[in-house]
Amino acid sequence: MDLTLNAVYLKVPEGYIGFVEELPGANTQGATLEEARENLKEAVALVIDANRSLAEDAAQGEEVIREPLFR
Repeated sequence: MDLTLNAVYLKVPEGYIGFVEELPGANTQGATLEEARENLKEAVALVIDANRSLAEDAAQGEEVIREPLFR
C-alpha cells in the first residue's frame, strides 16, 4: 500500500497557512511558501510524536503488540 499525505497551502495576507488533509492537528503558517512547507514537516513530526506518547500512556500496564503498519 502506498500512503500519501497531502499538504494544502492557502495564500493569506500574512503569507501562507498549511495543513495535512489526512492528519488532523498538523497545521502551520509561514511568511513564505517555503517556510510554510518546512514548518508543516515539523508539525507532522510533532503530531506523530505526541500521538505516540498518548498511546503509550493510555496502554501503560497493558499487554501491547506494536508493529509497523506500512513499510
